[in-house]
Formats: sequence, structure tokens, C-alpha cells
Amino acid sequence: MDINEIARLAGVSRATVSRYLNDGYVSQEKRQLISRVIKETGYVPSQSAQQLRTGKTNLIGVVIPKINSQSVARMVAGITEGFIGTNYHTLLSNTNNDPSEEVHCLCAFAERPRIDGAILLATVITDEHIQALKALTVPVVILGQHLDGFSCVYHNDYRATFDVTRLALREAEHPAYIGVRDDDVAAGVRRHQGFIDACHSMKVEPSPQTQLTGDFSVESGYLCCEQIMDTDPRTDSIVCATDSMAFGALACLREYGHRVPEEVQVAGIGDSELSQIISPSLTSAHLFYKTSGLEATKMLLKAMDEGDEIPRQLKMGYEVYARNSTR
Repeated sequence: MDINEIARLAGVSRATVSRYLNDGYVSQEKRQLISRVIKETGYVPSQSAQQLRTGKTNLIGVVIPKINSQSVARMVAGITEGFIGTNYHTLLSNTNNDPSEEVHCLCAFAERPRIDGAILLATVITDEHIQALKALTVPVVILGQHLDGFSCVYHNDYRATFDVTRLALREAEHPAYIGVRDDDVAAGVRRHQGFIDACHSMKVEPSPQTQLTGDFSVESGYLCCEQIMDTDPRTDSIVCATDSMAFGALACLREYGHRVPEEVQVAGIGDSELSQIISPSLTSAHLFYKTSGLEATKMLLKAMDEGDEIPRQLKMGYEVYARNSTR
């Protein structure tokens, strides 16, 4: 079964069937005839033939840093939901938090373009990332990081951490912080700066010895918390750059017999599902991860379907939820 046979059975020309398959103009009467024949025969258009005719693959490359991250999973859920009902399908590439692998994926897209667009969930943005992004011949949207000159959907990491810290400092004098690597501008630099500025706004000077760096994991949150409490037993509040590290801090405090929140408060960023059911429930800033994925998809669709080459930038909002891990 091919396009010529569909045309014969529907009583229309081959060109009319071609226009129908490629969303061109076809009268309603002929559209119904072609649709009926396709349904009755079970005809599936050749993907390779369509690609040759249109130059499009209907494939979207999505580069993610870590497949088992809750925040990444929520963003990917938003991305894939945004493509439902379109002709596009996503190809997922997990880089396991390796920035060089992110660059490798982008370069592969540029050298052998088998995609119509790309979404990059970057851990960091290096000079190599920028070069690879500039080499792409298809539209791209960066999700989770802000980069001038490119279309981006990103979070208000600074203000979310600022507000969470101020909430914790209402009844604290010796705050500590567990952050992530500084080359991650969003989760590393901006969240850390939000913590520091919030402390200064409350006339509190945080000790450098109790501001440590984890790696997003529960285990690193536990180990950093252990070191913080050993360094300064007076610590009465620990703000974490992610919920996962906050869960580790809660486990450490529980194991060492510190009461939360009576003795030590804990807060995180991200508002993952476990934040509401862990005991005590975790105070956290809700970042609209799934919605950001949807918005990135909308931005990319506009660029692909309308040829919109103007860089668009969207900063997402947030909500702070005070729960039982703070007083």
C-alpha cells in the first residue's frame, strides 16, 4: 500500500493525498474521502519519504543531566506533555551529570541533524556549550539555566532561596547552608547568594565553615550536615539548595538525636513529592518544574513552526511552603 493506491481508492490525485499528509490545503470533501480510505486500509505514511519531501524528521532532541532526578523528571513530564497532539516525538539523552557529554550531544545534533529542534537541561554553561549551541542549525531552548542570546526558561533560584532562608531565620541565629557546585549558576551560585543575602537582611553573619558543598544527593546532605554539626554545634538552622540534600540532613539530625525543628530547623528548594510526607514535613520552595517544561515546549514549537528566531526568555515564579521542619 502506497500513496498512489490511496489516491486511486479515494478517487483523488496523488498530489491531493500528498497535501493531506503534509497538512496542506485540501477541500473538506476530499479530506473526508482520504481519511476514510486511510482508516480502512491502515495505511501508515513512510517516515523516510516524508522526511525527503519536507526536510523534517518530527524529532526533538532532549538532553537531560540525570534521569533519576525528581526535578528533571517533572520537567521532562512537562516537555513530553507539551508535544502530545503534535506531530513531534522526543528523543531523550541522559548525560549523567557530565557537562562534556552535554556538549557531545549538541555537537552530534549539529553535525548530523536528524532533529527539528532541541531542549537542553544543562547542569552548567561553559564556552564549549555556547560554541555547540551556536553551531546548531535547528531551534533550541535552554531549560533551567539563563543564557543571554538564547531562548531560555529558567527559575527564580535566587529569590526562592532568599525567601526560604528568611522564613527559617525568624527564629534562628546560627544558620548553615548546604549547596552545590558553583559552576552550576542556577542551583549553585544563585541559590547560595540568595542564602547569604537573606542572612545579611536579617543582620546575621553566616560562618564560612558551615557553608558546605554537596552533590544533589541525599548522602551528601547527610555528610555535610554531620560536618556542620561537628564544626558548630550551635547551628540552629540548615538551608539546603535541594530537597534531596535536605532529606539527608534530616536523617543525620535524627540519627544524632537533634530534634527538628525545636533544636535545628531544615529547609530545602524544589518541593518534591516526599517533602509533604516525610516526617517532619519539609519546608521548601515550590519551583514549577513541570510547567517550565511545558513552557519550553511552547517556546520551541513557536520557533519551529513559525520560524521565530528571536530569543525568548521566561523566568518562572515560585511558592514557599512552610511545613513542620521549621518553627
